[in-house]
Amino acid sequence: MENLTSVVGKIYDQMNEGDIPLMHLPLRSKKNIEFNTTHSVWTYSDQMTSRTAKTVQGAQMMLRTVYTADFINEMIRDNKSSTLREMYYISEGWSNAKFHSQDESNLLAEDLEIISKCMREDFKLRPEESGAHVYGNLNIRTMTKKGMKDFNCIDDVAETGFAIPYNVENDNFEIKSTDAKFVMAIETGGMYARLVENGFPEKYNAILIHLSGQPARSTRRLIKRLNTEMRLPVTVFTDGDPWSFRIFGSIAYGAIKTAHISEYLATPTAQFIGITASDILNYELPTDKLSDQDVGALNSELSDPRFADDFWVGEIQAMLGMKKKSEQQALAKYGLDYVTDKYLPEKLTNMGVL
Repeated sequence: MENLTSVVGKIYDQMNEGDIPLMHLPLRSKKNIEFNTTHSVWTYSDQMTSRTAKTVQGAQMMLRTVYTADFINEMIRDNKSSTLREMYYISEGWSNAKFHSQDESNLLAEDLEIISKCMREDFKLRPEESGAHVYGNLNIRTMTKKGMKDFNCIDDVAETGFAIPYNVENDNFEIKSTDAKFVMAIETGGMYARLVENGFPEKYNAILIHLSGQPARSTRRLIKRLNTEMRLPVTVFTDGDPWSFRIFGSIAYGAIKTAHISEYLATPTAQFIGITASDILNYELPTDKLSDQDVGALNSELSDPRFADDFWVGEIQAMLGMKKKSEQQALAKYGLDYVTDKYLPEKLTNMGVL
């Protein structure tokens, strides 16, 4: 609360001294991202932008900042939490400080993280349901309505696995033990269910994490913790298209929106095991034609620092050349067991994971 209160305190002090309130923030764009050699992740560089109350719009943002900080402090005091969506609707009662869209309220929450050097989870702000789950021989202790309880993520869960909470920090989510050999983060629910049904976690001693599309922060944080605290290699299994490549990028190196906390969320040693242009050729997979949006996204990734190595440049250029993409489940061309009997064991062995 002290860090957040100081944000409002600085605005008050500037006004008390007769100055127009001013805040400085990192420029949140791809051109302001640099590689942090200490943590091996992509973080914001030193380009800054200013927010001032000189204009009506700027003054309104300062007002929203104060109201939002007060709302967060109230939740912390009362031990309550709110979804980002709920905060947006709550602002309807803030008169001139209300938000016009949820994008505005989400961005302000991120601004407060950067300025206060706290995480959104510390603010008791949580996203909507992410749908992410974990399945494997992992023993955890997590907060429930009846206090901290122990779970095994095979024995004590259904085939969907254990639902990952929005806060997976140690005071709310303890990782007790595991004998797993590696983690596999999986983009689609269909492929996650296929691996569970085929007994892949038990046969290969793996922890599966269903990403449910673009992974939530808590999902990326859990992957990071399993990698650093349990010393487990991480693999990321996705479709073969530019949007799926970005899912890998956010797990391994961080995302632009969360570059200020990349060292907490990103797992730079993660390895991509998803469908590549080479896989489309080597496994003769069924494909779909790249859309104009796909082509634009792939070209954009060629200038994205997260994909600036020989592997990614080669695969992206090859995909642009063939003008084709493919899904994880295209592997079902060879039968329902092919992905667990051949494709994954081959790739994991070549990576040195198995």
